[in-house]
Amino acid sequence: MHNPPPALQLQDVTLTLKSLAGPVDILAGVSLQVPAGQTLALTGPSGSGKSSLLMVAAGLEKPTSGKVTITGTNITGMGEDAAARFRLGRIGIVFQSFHLIPTMTALENVAVPLELMGMPDAFDRAQAELRAVGLIQRTDHYPGQLSGGEQQRVALARALAPGPQILFADEPTGNLDSATGSGIADLIFALNAERDASLFLVTHEESLARRCQRVLRMADGKVVSDDGGVPHASTSSA
Repeated sequence: MHNPPPALQLQDVTLTLKSLAGPVDILAGVSLQVPAGQTLALTGPSGSGKSSLLMVAAGLEKPTSGKVTITGTNITGMGEDAAARFRLGRIGIVFQSFHLIPTMTALENVAVPLELMGMPDAFDRAQAELRAVGLIQRTDHYPGQLSGGEQQRVALARALAPGPQILFADEPTGNLDSATGSGIADLIFALNAERDASLFLVTHEESLARRCQRVLRMADGKVVSDDGGVPHASTSSA
């Protein structure tokens, strides 16, 4: 059997954004490879480019140059619609600010990506995911009726429901108190391991980062250290 392709590969990725003061370099030639099933934390000071790197890696932001490959498919040149279709079922994303649809119940929020994928049992699967995150008693509640921790559990259930190969999590405990955040972190690691998905976690919390197999540190738009896992390719020209 062939080894699976890397879950994620970035080759010399740059991101330059326009500002009133002129162009600002956000990412400065980042190359890295995440093997299938690996858990990786991305740390670094505010403004180092962590969230921007996650956005580019997940196909939510186009790099200025370089190449992004997810599970063997180059997504760099895809239009927005094509990229959104590609992400369905392959990528799950959990943000700091939940991004739930306020007019939908917890169950409906989790079912959305499954319905978009045309799954006939979308609501049954959504119910199973809410059970997995301990919220089966909250299926009919709207986001406004849920605590922050409960909303993040719904967001996690929604991200994992389609069975993604990579889960991206951007400061998933950032808006929660420490006890609630700790519970969410436990859930992310437990459910991710159960499904054998890769985890790409952006966090400023050292204790959370150390739970990953590999820790990358960013500064000034570059990866400056890579602790654990396989060496990444930023030291060689890809």
